[in-house]
Amino acid sequence: MIQPFVLSLFLYFPEDKSEYGPAAITFIIFAIGALLTMKLIINVSKKEAKKAKELEEKLKTQQQTRRDS
Repeated sequence: MIQPFVLSLFLYFPEDKSEYGPAAITFIIFAIGALLTMKLIINVSKKEAKKAKELEEKLKTQQQTRRDS
């Protein structure tokens, strides 16, 4: 019973449709920012994974040379 009332407090549909413009522009700016941030995080993660794999291979080769000695 209270739930529809509470949800209706946050809904606002303006009569003047020109109010949608700034909201759409703001949304697009933040969506582009979020996508760029996600891409940056993915690229950094790939670089870190590559470094970790190289370090792992280096440690394995060092361990093999110690066993062979």
